[in-house]
Amino acid sequence: MSMLPWLHPERVASLEAALRQRILILDGGMGTMLQGHQLDEAGFRGERFEHGHDNHHEHDHPGGCDLKGNNDLLTLTKPDIIRGVHEAYLEAGADLIETNTFNSTRISQADYHLEHLAYELNREGARLARAACDAYTAKNPAKPRFVIGVLGPTSRTASLSPDVNDPGFRNVTFEELVVNYTESANGLIDGGADIVMVETIFDTLNAKAALFALSELFRARGHRVPVMISGTITDRSGRTLSGQTAEAFYYSVKHIRPLAVGLNCALGAADLRPHIQTLANACESYVSTHPNAGLPNAFGEYDETPAQMAAVIGGFAREGLLNLVGGCCGTTPAHIKAIAEAVRQYEPRALPSEITQAA
Repeated sequence: MSMLPWLHPERVASLEAALRQRILILDGGMGTMLQGHQLDEAGFRGERFEHGHDNHHEHDHPGGCDLKGNNDLLTLTKPDIIRGVHEAYLEAGADLIETNTFNSTRISQADYHLEHLAYELNREGARLARAACDAYTAKNPAKPRFVIGVLGPTSRTASLSPDVNDPGFRNVTFEELVVNYTESANGLIDGGADIVMVETIFDTLNAKAALFALSELFRARGHRVPVMISGTITDRSGRTLSGQTAEAFYYSVKHIRPLAVGLNCALGAADLRPHIQTLANACESYVSTHPNAGLPNAFGEYDETPAQMAAVIGGFAREGLLNLVGGCCGTTPAHIKAIAEAVRQYEPRALPSEITQAA
């Protein structure tokens, strides 16, 4: 894969130049922003699904289940809302915008009987983010904006049994995951994503399926895009759900030669700090993080203010741990703006190769 040419060499060169110059800013939570719109079932269905089927394709949705909560579907039914979220984060200072495609795989969309929309959701999700980024780049060409095509973890795990009474049982195979990720990644790239990010990884075997799918897809297409990888330390044990420490996780995925490896979700910035330190010490690539706004309270809400979160992340930057930073659950444009201001004065983390050359 590493020998294949870049799909958009000029964008890759621009991205790498920006990474050498400063700490780049990722966007924040999508679900947090969408909750503010308080959409009901009709809101999620929009005109396209208002009669229980796709008006463009008869019987496209068989009905029988609610679509409320399927945030990815809003890419098709409420694109103005999704574009508005992207623009709010760009306005707050984000350099990179994530597509609204966290659950846009056949496996995850099966919960809504919308498996057949997987490719379209990814393509249109990338197109929306691309249009927003291009508009802001045009306003200020000195600050180019980039689209991160998101591949979420799916709702299944390849290395753990969902049945405590049958440890050997699996509800998904490696091959099924590869097929799912290939279709979704194809849509992201066709829609204009600059980067593909495999994120919120709780099971490294799922991630390996995604990375294998990307390698094969790049080979089939004859070109590649940069890849980011972001794992999830699920609790204060310091391990992913499938049992790896941050360092073990990195060594499991470094063969893909990713642009960046990082951690997101599950924990707030303060609890993620030692694990980001571990990655910063081990990583030959850039290091990213987009933590939650603290830990959820009794109501499942996140209480960490923009100032509190920015103060902690500013410390990360001061210690030279970061190349890319943003927010996950509970974060808003206000959090991203505060984080951007907190890290602006600090140099990005130097890559080991750069340190060696300097010495």
